[in-house]
Amino acid sequence: MKILVASDGSKNALRAVKYAADLLKNSIDKTKSITLISVHDDAGLRHAKAFVGKEAVADYLRELSEKELKPAMKVLNDQGIKHNMVMLVGNASQEIVAQGQKGKYDMIVLGSKGRSALADMLLGSVAQRVLTQAKQPVVLVK
Repeated sequence: MKILVASDGSKNALRAVKYAADLLKNSIDKTKSITLISVHDDAGLRHAKAFVGKEAVADYLRELSEKELKPAMKVLNDQGIKHNMVMLVGNASQEIVAQGQKGKYDMIVLGSKGRSALADMLLGSVAQRVLTQAKQPVVLVK
């Protein structure tokens, strides 16, 4: 079983990692693995690129992703679960769905921020968009 777990470094994302780890720990599948994905939208940093350069912005986003994924990697390392990381730049929901298809994952697991329905309607939700666009099962963990 291959599971794609999106992580933004939040408590809810870490709960999603723990949930996915528990699923795999109890699985008899020999090919079990988790891929942690971190996606950052660089749209707000486009002006910064003009001043500090594209590479500086790319380095910043890579460092941010590594920092956010560090607690998740610790959980998986402590439990002895095979894993890898994917760090992408772009629209979070689109990149998660695309990676889910490209990597032929059996499941996508995300942490839910737990906003109200009104807030989600006004602001949108990565989890909500992934739920509607992904081809494989999506599990939201609160």
